[in-house]
Amino acid sequence: MSTIRSFIRREPVLLIAALAALVSCFFVPPDAAYWGYLDLRTLALLYCLMTVVAGLRQAGLFSRLAHRLCLGAGNLRAMGILLVLLCFFSSMLITNDVALLTFVPFAVVVLGMAGQSKALIRVVVLQTVAANLGSMLTPVGNPQNLYLYSYYDLSMGDFLSLTLPVWGLSLALILLACLLLPKEKLQLFLGEEPILHVKEVWVYALLFLVCLGTVLRLLPWPVMLAAVVLVLLVFDRKILRRADFMLLLTFVAFFIFAGNLARVEAVDRLLRALLKGREYWTALLASQFISNVPAALLLSGFTDQAGALLLGVDVGGLGTPIASLASLIAMKLYSHSEHASTGKFLLEFTVVNLVLLALLSLAAVWICL
Repeated sequence: MSTIRSFIRREPVLLIAALAALVSCFFVPPDAAYWGYLDLRTLALLYCLMTVVAGLRQAGLFSRLAHRLCLGAGNLRAMGILLVLLCFFSSMLITNDVALLTFVPFAVVVLGMAGQSKALIRVVVLQTVAANLGSMLTPVGNPQNLYLYSYYDLSMGDFLSLTLPVWGLSLALILLACLLLPKEKLQLFLGEEPILHVKEVWVYALLFLVCLGTVLRLLPWPVMLAAVVLVLLVFDRKILRRADFMLLLTFVAFFIFAGNLARVEAVDRLLRALLKGREYWTALLASQFISNVPAALLLSGFTDQAGALLLGVDVGGLGTPIASLASLIAMKLYSHSEHASTGKFLLEFTVVNLVLLALLSLAAVWICL
């Protein structure tokens, strides 16, 4: 029973998605059309990107990068800005959850060594919003971007024209928020530089380029999948098991659920009517309750307004801790730190998220007009 309870706490979104898919099967019995629900390109890309990024992390690339950048920080504000910007810019390529899994623990250690644990809440909150907002720029920054980029067959130019203005404003607002950190002197010794496995970095960097080739539609996804799997079977087969298979199963469940809803004529008409002209706000509101990845999967089948939906789920990652699963990861990592205060964290998290949500929504709605 304890194992079951642990799984429920760990994977609530997957369980909800699986239950929704199962219920929908009673209204649309399984048939050959179910295979058409699955976006195999997105699933293959997600799997390969998660695997390759796990390899780069194992090779020590991100730890070495963080260590070298933070060596030059002489005061708390400079250190905070570096820790936050590491999440903002890295999330564009390694996804928001991996950026937080890598750099939040680093922030806990660094600020603890410097005797600045009192600043940890603000730094981690800003790291969290930085990862969620920085990741919006590219198709590979987060799962909902990758899916919508593929589903609507967007060009890179079209995608960037939507995300770049909001991303740029996000960067400016996050830097302004970082200025609230005091400029206290730091006495810090980071210890020996983390080991970098250069050969591994090169292998995974090349595989990452293969993945980008598929994102840019220069390489068919079956070729990418075969290349990644075959190389890693020879080089490091354990990495093949490091992908988040629960996330992939969540995608499959929502594909089935959304596909079945679209085949129920009354539901299809209702959702299309509800979404029409309200795509951005519907996506943003849905993200607050079911998180932005499921919101993108669910709503995409009922609207052709790719831009409004994309910005709605990306900006919608702000707000409640549930709005982005990456936020839950950051909160969990912070809660394990010494002298953690979850109540204070939630208060600051809520204030920062709501302010940014309001400001960025003004920009996003203007772009969607």
